[in-house]
Amino acid sequence: MSANLSPAGKQPTATYDSAFLRACRREPVPHTPVWFMRQAGRSLPEYRKVREGIGMLDSCMRPELVTEITLQPVHRHGVDAAIYFSDIVVPLKAIGIDLDIKPGIGPVVERPIRTRADLARLRDLTPEDVSYVTEAYRLLTRELGATPLIGFAGAPFTLASYLVEGGPSRNHEHTKALMYGDPQLWADLLDRLADITAAFLKVQIEAGASAVQLFDSWVGALAPADYRRSVLPASVKVFEAVAGYGVPRIHFGVGTGELLGPMGEAGADVVGVDWRVPLDEAVRRVGPGKALQGNLDPAVLFATPEAVRAKAREVLDAAAGLEGHIFNLGHGVLPSTDPDALTRLVDHVHTETAR
Repeated sequence: MSANLSPAGKQPTATYDSAFLRACRREPVPHTPVWFMRQAGRSLPEYRKVREGIGMLDSCMRPELVTEITLQPVHRHGVDAAIYFSDIVVPLKAIGIDLDIKPGIGPVVERPIRTRADLARLRDLTPEDVSYVTEAYRLLTRELGATPLIGFAGAPFTLASYLVEGGPSRNHEHTKALMYGDPQLWADLLDRLADITAAFLKVQIEAGASAVQLFDSWVGALAPADYRRSVLPASVKVFEAVAGYGVPRIHFGVGTGELLGPMGEAGADVVGVDWRVPLDEAVRRVGPGKALQGNLDPAVLFATPEAVRAKAREVLDAAAGLEGHIFNLGHGVLPSTDPDALTRLVDHVHTETAR
């Protein structure tokens, strides 16, 4: 069931008229909505306190803890949407891939996937594999009320990169070697990951997600022609798989200024933009019919309050002609960010854009 419609699909739910969902639909809003990627945790001392001694993946599998962490930035900052606390590798762990999230490193895969025989390890994801996700959504939607809850998943390319490299990579040499050297195996790998990603998003939508975001964190490493040929079909498959639910779909990547055109073709309703491309230029690259999300540089938050307001004003000015705009950072909140800077930024954007 869509989080935006009743079971009959006719009467809007409490979240339907929220500023966030209205902006996603490119409708008039009472103010520009704000949320931050990686707002659930990262910079909050209350997050570090409840996570103390608990591994990242273990944290993602505890519904009560997930609920508390997801709600923390909503209560502290007054953001217009919550984002579900999880990690993009959770569905891979759920289907049996031997991986862990190492502090200071990121996801590390014990046995990388590099041959056709390795594909057999990527079985289908079922709702039972992630029952803790459904339970956490039940708790969260009850607590959030009219505040939308954003679900998310890792995009096929980024998941493939972790699986093939065995962990984070600066140059993605193994990933590109497979993509160029065995294009059929690469296509089959991404197709399998598209099915897993779509299944994970469906679980979240059916549990109550008001919108979903597909994170393609590493796709900025590709040239546009390679993206179109080797990545776009899998991303299209994911977005098409959840299109029937009627929830807004957001597409985001880092360093994707040259990819905004083809990313806009993948099927999302909203395209996230990092801080390297002004929004008035990004809308030209993405094309019509899409809302945009972004795009303050996360490092700006370390400047003086006056400087933060000035840079936020630049983002809002660049977004002035957009049909729909969701204010966000151009990437995730940095761990050492002062939480009060985020709270002040939310209040500033709301005040400056009040209609």
